[in-house]
Amino acid sequence: MAPSAMTRWTTSLSEAQPVPYWLDDPGKPHPEPALTGAETCDLLVVGGGYSGLWTALIAKERDPQREVVLLEGREVGWAASGRNGGFCAASLTHGLANGLTRWPDEIGKLEELGARNLDEIEAAVARYSLDCDFERSGEIDVATEPHQAAELREWHQELRERGLADGIEFLDADAVREQVDSPTFLAGLHDRRGVAMLHPAKLAWGLKRACLRLGVRVYEHTPALALKAYGAGMAVRTPYGSVRARKVALATNIFPNLVKRVRAYTVPVYDYALMTEPLSADQLASVGWKNRQGLGDSANQFHYFRLSADNRVLWGGYDAIYPYGGRVRAEYDDRPQTYAKLAGHFFTCFPQLEGVRFTHAWGGAIDTCSRFSAFFGTAHHGKVAYAAGYTGLGVGATRFGADVMLDLLAGERTERTELEMVRKKPLPFPPEPFAWAGIALTKWSLARADAHGGRRNLWLKTMDKLGLGFDS
Repeated sequence: MAPSAMTRWTTSLSEAQPVPYWLDDPGKPHPEPALTGAETCDLLVVGGGYSGLWTALIAKERDPQREVVLLEGREVGWAASGRNGGFCAASLTHGLANGLTRWPDEIGKLEELGARNLDEIEAAVARYSLDCDFERSGEIDVATEPHQAAELREWHQELRERGLADGIEFLDADAVREQVDSPTFLAGLHDRRGVAMLHPAKLAWGLKRACLRLGVRVYEHTPALALKAYGAGMAVRTPYGSVRARKVALATNIFPNLVKRVRAYTVPVYDYALMTEPLSADQLASVGWKNRQGLGDSANQFHYFRLSADNRVLWGGYDAIYPYGGRVRAEYDDRPQTYAKLAGHFFTCFPQLEGVRFTHAWGGAIDTCSRFSAFFGTAHHGKVAYAAGYTGLGVGATRFGADVMLDLLAGERTERTELEMVRKKPLPFPPEPFAWAGIALTKWSLARADAHGGRRNLWLKTMDKLGLGFDS
């Protein structure tokens, strides 16, 4: 990168606050008081992100008389649920390609359940008046290299042959640039109905309010420290008290699971994003983007980008940083070298927006598992259920995961619990230093494939055969 270009691009970051845009909101609700003393309930939910919030809400919808308690270690929505890109996808499998590779015999059912899940999220937004800027605007996967354009066309043809292309349209260079104008766009695959845009923190805060209205007892700044059997139920210890519950749903995702054997199935991957100042009418017109779709490019090291309700551009992705030892630390949430890289990529994509400033720059940890999509299970003779491993596509899929956990805790056989995706787990990650070495080699190989026409080396081909991967 030439020094002049570096100076020009980093100047755009000079006033960016190192905090998530979504959480930097004067309407942010006050936290609920911490738990002090002893609590008892029918269902204890541990974790106040989407996974825990949906679990608590649906539990009350299924049985309004059920006593439900939710514990959150800091504040509701402060982690991944409040700092993601705000893409709410119907896919339960981290995209159709991943689902088709891993569960070809179930892909029809998985797609049906995913579409139904997104419809139910939209219905809940209306039912509970969740003010979260929900827009069913769809998404375009764009090609920025010739080999990607060819792959998108071939993939669309395969979807048509399999009867899975409903609502998905292939766009050539002119058609995609008519939707959103970038000189780098060579083709696109437009999913018209399968993705919504929303304000992620407002969704979490709205779900919290809905839970409280239904009678869920929410305690914030209350980390769950230990889990053990207690009589016919379970007990969880907190800093200033404890909870005894008949059943427990663990929704802690990237944070250490209270069932220790689950921890090896996920690693933290740090992802980063920028948010611009609001675009002027002329700036927005120079880009087009009239239909406000979310976008993502087709590289292995990909970017995702979208418009906010006030016409800012969120630009994130590309770097996926794994800290040695899988540690989750606040200091990893800020990474200026990645922000500079992302700013350069932004102005390469949209040169007509040169001069736009970024107001926010932030990062956060994603709970990545080796098959890229959530896994589920129970412990303590069915009294505890867990879900984790959403790998960056949890805004929508966590609601499905909540239903799965509640089905498992009820001991019910449902269309969800019968899925192979639910019954089987991914391969765990190896201990250090093997995890670090394997992830580093995979990242290097993915970058090399992007630079060499998408050609995958022997390492990636072996990983593909084993069903292993690394993504964010």
